[in-house]
Amino acid sequence: MPHLLDRAAAAILLLVLSPLILAAAIWIKLDSRGPVLYRQLRVGKDGREFEMLKLRTMRQGSDPVGVGTIVSEGDPRVTRSGDLMRRTSFDEVPNLVNVLRGEMAIVGPRPALPAHLDYFDLHGHPRFTVLPGITGWAQVQGRTEITWPERVALDDWYVTHRTLRLDLRILWMTIVPVLKGQGVSPE
Repeated sequence: MPHLLDRAAAAILLLVLSPLILAAAIWIKLDSRGPVLYRQLRVGKDGREFEMLKLRTMRQGSDPVGVGTIVSEGDPRVTRSGDLMRRTSFDEVPNLVNVLRGEMAIVGPRPALPAHLDYFDLHGHPRFTVLPGITGWAQVQGRTEITWPERVALDDWYVTHRTLRLDLRILWMTIVPVLKGQGVSPE
């Protein structure tokens, strides 16, 4: 989608969702100690690092122990509020602020962790030629049910085939799994 359209959609969504965001923030604060927002360093377009924002779903100091660490059902690090937010992907709503800042798009490959850069040629890999997205082709093809190499291949395919029509298809395909809580991502 054109970046101006992404930013306008992000602003509208943040405004519409603001009562739910406020309720989630209160629940997070009542549920466990620590900040409402979780900030994680990610790598986006042209290899630029940025702080990706999410609602905190884990207990303070419970960062994943390694790249690709799976957060399984019943993981004691996940808070009660975090469990619901992860199942519905509501923890990703603050990514809309990243869209407003121009660090992310609504649709694109998920932003890479710095530790993932060992897998990519930073300046020659297709995923770093576009803004990373809140949702993307790999997410709607299986989220966490697919392997890392499959995700990378799907993201590469998206970058070379992206169109407004494909972006709209991805947005549509995102709605059902999110509402059903299918294939929740541990990212």
